[in-house]
Amino acid sequence: MCAMPSADATQANVREPEPVPPTREDRVAANGSELIGGPLGRRALFGTSWWTPVRVVALVAIGMFALGLVQKAPCFDGGWFFGASSQYTHACYSDIPHLYQGRGFADGLVPYFDKLNGDMDYLEYPVLTGLFMEVAAWLTPGTGSIQGQEQWYWVVNAGMLMVCAAVIAVCVTRNHARRPWDGLLVALAPAFALTATINWDLLAVALTAAAMLMWSRGRALAFGILLGLATAAKLYPFLLLGPLLVLCWRAGKWRQFGTALLGAVIAWLVVNLPVMYFAFDGWSKFYTFSQERGVDFGSFWLVLAQNSSDPLSTSTVNTLAALLMVLCCGGIAALALTAQRRPRFAQLAFLIVAAFILTNKVYSPQYVLWLVPLAVLARPKWRDFLIWQACEVAYFLGIWMYLAYTTSGDAHKGLPTGGYHWAIGLHLLGTLYLCAMVVRDILMPERDVVRRSGDDDPSGGVLDHAEDVFVFGPAARPPRHAAQDEAPQVEWGASPTEGRSL
Repeated sequence: MCAMPSADATQANVREPEPVPPTREDRVAANGSELIGGPLGRRALFGTSWWTPVRVVALVAIGMFALGLVQKAPCFDGGWFFGASSQYTHACYSDIPHLYQGRGFADGLVPYFDKLNGDMDYLEYPVLTGLFMEVAAWLTPGTGSIQGQEQWYWVVNAGMLMVCAAVIAVCVTRNHARRPWDGLLVALAPAFALTATINWDLLAVALTAAAMLMWSRGRALAFGILLGLATAAKLYPFLLLGPLLVLCWRAGKWRQFGTALLGAVIAWLVVNLPVMYFAFDGWSKFYTFSQERGVDFGSFWLVLAQNSSDPLSTSTVNTLAALLMVLCCGGIAALALTAQRRPRFAQLAFLIVAAFILTNKVYSPQYVLWLVPLAVLARPKWRDFLIWQACEVAYFLGIWMYLAYTTSGDAHKGLPTGGYHWAIGLHLLGTLYLCAMVVRDILMPERDVVRRSGDDDPSGGVLDHAEDVFVFGPAARPPRHAAQDEAPQVEWGASPTEGRSL
């Protein structure tokens, strides 16, 4: 008769991996923790309190979201309704109350099916975002003044978007089993709180974060379905399929990629086909508007246009922006296939979305929301994250001060054109800086704080610890850079308990 294992041995075998406290490995996090009592002690116990990382991060995210709502108070009380520049001087602008009437929700018009009477003939948002807006309109009381209805519409949307913010924070927290406290970077991100209720981008960001979590758990079909839904809410999430294709190519995981792609296509079609069939003109408005839209706020194309006596045409900018994006995609693919150690999925996901933002002809301030969870997963380093966030907050203030300047008439209250160009440059440099840090981590994986903790690719799902089957260039040669610390490292094909040095 076989002896049964002892209770102590069984508990040790199934014990969850010990979390990595940021205050022990990150100097900035340790210094910042002095505000709440100092770094976590070495004898601190995990999992013995109600205050688990997921709950703490979710509550912090909701608290920061609430502070963002308070920041919008001057506009809620009148800035959205009285005075041309008040909503800009208080930096509290939001599309949400303005589009309640401007896109026919106040009149009960059905998005995509009913034609509008204003400057836009149909709603210019993807279908799932349009549904989100319509549900909020259903929940908005249709009585009272139009100002009161717009205030209610913003409040209802804010409540729904708060749920999305909590989902994003929780998904990032649960993505890395050993690094749950990295979710605090999302929860505490100042640009996240400031831009969360400008538009409806958080819906797509939440679906994308949930998709990343599903992929990290090895659930390719669920990942694909969620990514397809995210793409039905905003266009950018489909870009993640590119890095995933290259990584699965390198690891030989074609079946999992095919499952993810199939799930994404089916989910996108389920949402879009009915509207596409019955209201094609309204459905296609988002795509035609994106193509016909001229050079707009936040892009380096705007800086070139406003400093040129003969600006490029919209069609030329579209072509050049597409070419730049193709070049970026090629560079990211080459990096993925030639790096001596296969990049992590989150690293390439961040780079591809950042490339789209940098080359696009418009950068609305809420687009920073697309990058926040990906940046945390790609490089959970507090110093670099906060440097980037500082640049984004500066741009957030810069665009509103510039709009205050252009709408205040002869008073010229705000930031002139030259100052706004500096704000754009700061945003671009901040994003490029974080991209450079991620690329450095890929080329020198011993600098990657995730891998220095002993992990391989926690958000990689089937890619985690997978062997390479297709590489070329430097990837086919032994690595040049050896780890300089004693933290456990992993090598391709090694199990989590067989960590070896690079």
